[in-house]
Amino acid sequence: MVASRALRPLSGRGRQAEARRNDLAVLEAARDIFTALGANAPISAVAERAGVGMGTLYRRYGSKTELLQGLCVLAMGQALDAADEALRADDPWTGLVGYIKACVELRSGALAALAGQIDTTAEMRSTARRGMERMADIVARAHQDGSLRADVTFLDIAWLIEQFSRRAPGRIDPQEERNARSRLVAIAIDGLRAPAGDALPGRPPSRDRYANRWAASC
Repeated sequence: MVASRALRPLSGRGRQAEARRNDLAVLEAARDIFTALGANAPISAVAERAGVGMGTLYRRYGSKTELLQGLCVLAMGQALDAADEALRADDPWTGLVGYIKACVELRSGALAALAGQIDTTAEMRSTARRGMERMADIVARAHQDGSLRADVTFLDIAWLIEQFSRRAPGRIDPQEERNARSRLVAIAIDGLRAPAGDALPGRPPSRDRYANRWAASC
């Protein structure tokens, strides 16, 4: 399992600050590479996209699997920070909207493309549980004050974030993509507001089915 110290925010200067910058650069590159190509994508492609050497990666992570596991924990940690910020908001709706926008901006659901393709670790599972609990709390607050439509579950929010975490296929100007994504996120958020219009179709997402995507290789 990846050492936890490699995944937590690093403070200070020198090597620690450089390691933190490298981690974040590799995470952003991995979000692009693995969402496009899956877990079989070569690590060399991630290193090239991130602008770091292969030696840098393997000094920090012992294997490709450890790298992917570490990146998943780092991504979930970013989403947890966004959740904590949302729960500190005085207004539950503002907190929910801020959480969704922050997670979409971070593309926190992009590494879901790895589900079932790598072994999950105890740290991955515990971090995921904390993330689900925080998300449930954010949604519960918005339900309680009546700002969020009653038929939306926290797993609906999770799926929404995951869908918006993907890059658009093909060559698209980054600014144009950000603009289009911002507009679509705003449309989606407006659809979450109470009072609801037509009832949502189908059944609410299943928590077991959502989580079990990662269990295939455990």
